[in-house]
Amino acid sequence: MSAWTKIPATIVTGFLGAGKTTLIRHLLANVRDRRVALIVNEFGDVGVDGDILRSCGIDNCPDENIVEFANGCLCCTVAEDFAPALEALLAHKKRPEHIVIETSGLALPKPLVKAFEWPQVRSRLTVDGVIAVIDGPAVAAGRFADDLEAIANERAKTRTIDHDNPLEEVFNDQIACADLIVLNKVDLLNENDEALVVAQIKASAPRAVKIVRARGGRVDPTIVLGLGAAAENDLANRPSRHDAMPDHDHDDFESFVVELAPADDPAELVARLAEVAAVHDILRIKGFVEIVGKPMRLLVQGVGARFQHQFDRMWKAGERRSSRLVVIGEKGMDRASVTAMLMNFERP
Repeated sequence: MSAWTKIPATIVTGFLGAGKTTLIRHLLANVRDRRVALIVNEFGDVGVDGDILRSCGIDNCPDENIVEFANGCLCCTVAEDFAPALEALLAHKKRPEHIVIETSGLALPKPLVKAFEWPQVRSRLTVDGVIAVIDGPAVAAGRFADDLEAIANERAKTRTIDHDNPLEEVFNDQIACADLIVLNKVDLLNENDEALVVAQIKASAPRAVKIVRARGGRVDPTIVLGLGAAAENDLANRPSRHDAMPDHDHDDFESFVVELAPADDPAELVARLAEVAAVHDILRIKGFVEIVGKPMRLLVQGVGARFQHQFDRMWKAGERRSSRLVVIGEKGMDRASVTAMLMNFERP
């Protein structure tokens, strides 16, 4: 690589639980022709995604090439966090040849793309493309739009939409900035629901964008990497409702961590978590749990009331075996009630 060649960076965005980390893990396992670095930006104090990616054990993306932030908004801390992290990555003896950035599930991607306008960033890197990962079943369930027909009609008339739903705002901003949309979890959709989801995505997109269907985040890396979009030079074609706003933080959402006692049974634990999520309309619960008598830790990830769990690795020698879950929801959720319900595993 020439010393003057800009390193391409791919931004992977998508709502909470859409499958961004799964997609990235698949990319790492199948990209063998270049050295890759990761920057993971989470919303919440339990670094689940970074920990999952560190456990990949892939030679072309060693642990020192994985940088994790828990501030939820990298673009707000370009000088303090983002630029220094890039400098550190590029200073490695074997510097990365491609950088993948996973945004938090509540992030608006356009401000992050704008961060590439900073001179010390622009001179070294270019945004190869913005990939929006869409949770097909969540969209089909109506989480991101109350009235698809009204959205389509309004966009046809004015090309703008005034949102009252913060989930919908994030969803639409992520789509509006995308160079490629990955419609994930299509195996959980029937034909009719899939068609409705595609229609909603197209109604929300300000321009024609290719949609790739995926199961479990499995997408050919040659489709995702190498788009050559130079998105930092194309900001005008990525409209956002937040363009005129002075900030773009996560005031509509909040998170907190709950530490639980070791669980006896994974299935019983997950059933209880699903109940809590449904009762309190929680957006996301994820973390690691100790299971009594098991030498491996349990990875738990939930989107709404849909949960997955698996033993991901052995507890390390000397590692504190804790059970910590990050809970993410809309502003104003009853933290005390959620915490009490999570910690009380006795059925009422």
